[in-house]
Amino acid sequence: MRLWWNKIWPPFVAVFFLLMIWQLCTSFFEIEKWILPSPTDIVREASAQSGGLWKHTLATARLTGVGFLIGSSIGLSIAIVLHMIPFLKSALYPLLILSQNVPTIALAPLLMIWFGFGLLPKFIVITLVCFFPVAIAMMGGLRQTDPTMLSYMRMIGASKRQIFFKLELPHSLPALFSGIKIAATYSVMGAVIAEWIGSDKGIGYYMMLQKASYRTDRMFVAISIIIVLSLMMFAIIGLLEKWLVRWKPRQEHK
Repeated sequence: MRLWWNKIWPPFVAVFFLLMIWQLCTSFFEIEKWILPSPTDIVREASAQSGGLWKHTLATARLTGVGFLIGSSIGLSIAIVLHMIPFLKSALYPLLILSQNVPTIALAPLLMIWFGFGLLPKFIVITLVCFFPVAIAMMGGLRQTDPTMLSYMRMIGASKRQIFFKLELPHSLPALFSGIKIAATYSVMGAVIAEWIGSDKGIGYYMMLQKASYRTDRMFVAISIIIVLSLMMFAIIGLLEKWLVRWKPRQEHK
């Protein structure tokens, strides 16, 4: 419990002081609410809009969860296939890098034209955001397999399948979860971008409505919800990692 508290209190204090400075500046300089609302204005608006916001938040959370699972699964599958078939890795790895040079916000309208305004283009947007960090992290983790153990397993006649599941995969899990954590936070961003392009519900749709009416306070409410969703996704993956990677040695804390 004490270790957990030592990790949580420094960022908590930093955020608290940042909010205090924000509140004091908006009051002292008498900044218009439509330009920069104070934290108390944002909290009041969040409370007033809680009913409608809950519906939009659930829509975004569902879209994020399903898209994240699809994108992470595709990224993991790509990493395994490229690791098992070196020729494909040499041929396709540069294409993976190139796929990240196209901005998602620029590609999303094309997906809407090609696939309509249903769920499919939205899932594709989130998948494009999520698969890359998972694939790269997994391939990096597979490359970090202990060469001594790898040579030993080959020497005793272990098959490629046995080497993968008993040695390479377990040792790649810490690196894999690092990529999954990045993908988890990116998935929320991908869902919001997809909702910007075409949707009738969700936090992205809500933001577009408030932008058109210059409701800056409600925009900050939406941003706060996005932050909370991202932190929740990160925390869930962190708990899953702690449960699965039990063999990983703990670092000593002074």
